Amino acid sequence: GAEASGGTTESAEEKVVREATPEDAAVAMAYSGSAILVPGYGLAVARAQHQLKEVGELLEARGVDVRYAIHPVAGRMPGHMNVLLAEADVPYDKLYDLDEINDRFPDTDFVLVIGANDVVNPAARDEQGSPIYGMPILEVDKSRQVLVLKRSLNPGFAGLDNELFYKENTMMLFGDAQDSLTRVIGEIKEL
Repeated sequence: GAEASGGTTESAEEKVVREATPEDAAVAMAYSGSAILVPGYGLAVARAQHQLKEVGELLEARGVDVRYAIHPVAGRMPGHMNVLLAEADVPYDKLYDLDEINDRFPDTDFVLVIGANDVVNPAARDEQGSPIYGMPILEVDKSRQVLVLKRSLNPGFAGLDNELFYKENTMMLFGDAQDSLTRVIGEIKEL
């Protein structure tokens, strides 16, 4: 009856994931004016830092303003992402930490998240009851479009679902990050 329509709609609401193909990803990225690349633990696991750098270079060659957003606790130790990107010879002046980059997300056309989870989870900002509430995050959800590369919808280190994955401006590309990025690189080169 009518009385049952109270606060139950949200929990019963079906969460929809928008799944992208490598071609979708390539087109969205290549035709952006600005892009922020956000590496996480999944980048380390897949050893995909060289492919990520190649994506950045291909986008820059097309005139896209490319930056890398580094969360201090992304990965398994502080500075993990800096080490991986340095290995791939990503120029240090392209790396921006949380405080330097968060204001830029609302004006950014495209954000590529590679295997990051808790460090981009809006629950840390929005949900007072969340175990990660108050943890500073990279506010990628405020950008115009987000593509998340992940092996699955499994939760991150904190074991929490991530609302980012279900937002209307988010697409998901599932698979190994190195394989997914290699396929995206191939598609960008075809454009």
